[in-house]
Amino acid sequence: MLEPVYQVDVVIVGAGIAGLSAAHRLTSAGITTAVLEAAPCAGGRMSTEKVDGFRLDRIGQLLSTSFPELRLTPGLESLPVRRFAPGVLLHRDGRTHRAGAPAAGGSARGALHAVRALASAPRNPAVAPGRAGAPVGGAVDQARLGAALGRIASTPVERILARPEMPAAQALAQRGVPARTIDGFLRPLLAALLCDPELSTSSRCADLALRAFASGRLCVPEGGAEMLPELLARALPAGTVHTGVRVTSVSTTSVTTAEHGEIRCRAVLLATDARAAARLLPGLRVPDFHPVTVVHHTTDEPSASFAAGASLLLDADRGGPVAHTAVLSNVDPSRAPAGRVLISSTVLGRPPESVDTAVRIHLSRLYGTSTRRWETLAVHHTPEAVPAMRPPHDLRRPVRLLAGLYVCGDHRDTSTVQGALHSAHRAAAAILTDLGATGSMHRADPAPTLPRAA
Repeated sequence: MLEPVYQVDVVIVGAGIAGLSAAHRLTSAGITTAVLEAAPCAGGRMSTEKVDGFRLDRIGQLLSTSFPELRLTPGLESLPVRRFAPGVLLHRDGRTHRAGAPAAGGSARGALHAVRALASAPRNPAVAPGRAGAPVGGAVDQARLGAALGRIASTPVERILARPEMPAAQALAQRGVPARTIDGFLRPLLAALLCDPELSTSSRCADLALRAFASGRLCVPEGGAEMLPELLARALPAGTVHTGVRVTSVSTTSVTTAEHGEIRCRAVLLATDARAAARLLPGLRVPDFHPVTVVHHTTDEPSASFAAGASLLLDADRGGPVAHTAVLSNVDPSRAPAGRVLISSTVLGRPPESVDTAVRIHLSRLYGTSTRRWETLAVHHTPEAVPAMRPPHDLRRPVRLLAGLYVCGDHRDTSTVQGALHSAHRAAAAILTDLGATGSMHRADPAPTLPRAA
């Protein structure tokens, strides 16, 4: 005899950070939930490859300590993050300059104080503070930039969303910002934050990215990107997440899987990437994507010999394929074995042929050292890494399609970790409202086992 069809309140399709965080909110409200993932492990694009003691992110999107959902998402309270040094390093005309350090308290006065302190600090020939010829000009330009970052850090999100929308590059040109500041700081910074080297992204999304940068510190999860989904999955009741389960169709009251047949439920949440969601629900819009290639190298040179330290290094010259790079083992020592250095570099857009060779040549100029003896650990190319957010872009695309059918992910919000988590927050709230469970926050019942295939 076949086992009876499994009954569950909500089936979530996809075990990336959006699906897992939504599952946590639902199970915490007493809603029985099954998360189905076609891949052999959870995590989606937030994955980390382990090679000879190194932890290598496949995409390596940058986080900010100011992302609200990192604090608000249940299960991520204990997420350890490793911060980059304040601001960023900018390489231009053969020199490296620090710029964009967040203002103390987010104020213009604090920004000016930080700039003055930076300008008066002892000069290192490899890393120069703001001065004439720097990517953002001299002390006056630095002060103006610091004041602008202080202002945007304190600007309410609602005011940013009410601004006229246009491509980010066009918006920067119309705001009267000096060209040297745009090309020397804002363009390379936004390219790194948005994975969009041409700045075709909506100006509202770009302003939100700058606000996050100015309000906090760039950071990465300690131990690799996989720590986010791992913490979320670990906090769920045993048996909630099922990997290696391929969903072939969905409706408002059931999903059909290749391995377990039909699973009946009260609601279905699609938490896959945009293309997979559109395969299950034809008619859903599939955005364009920004491709990302991450190249990981190691060397036995002492980490202290790298002038970049624990900073994010951007190429303001656009003189090669690398958009940004970091000695990641200086930021997060857990990502490399003792005595080894991990350098992780990101190429945006279509990578060149012989990408590793081109990256090595570029890194030699950026770091001012030979890279011939560096060992290549991995080259990860993801053609559909980050959904494009060209204008007009709806940052709050509906997550409720029908009563009983919902969708979430970074393609419904902003194309960031913050956007993925926030869309899941919105979807879980909509499901709880429709199921009449908004006020019942209690421990969820254990998740039953899926039926065996017929």
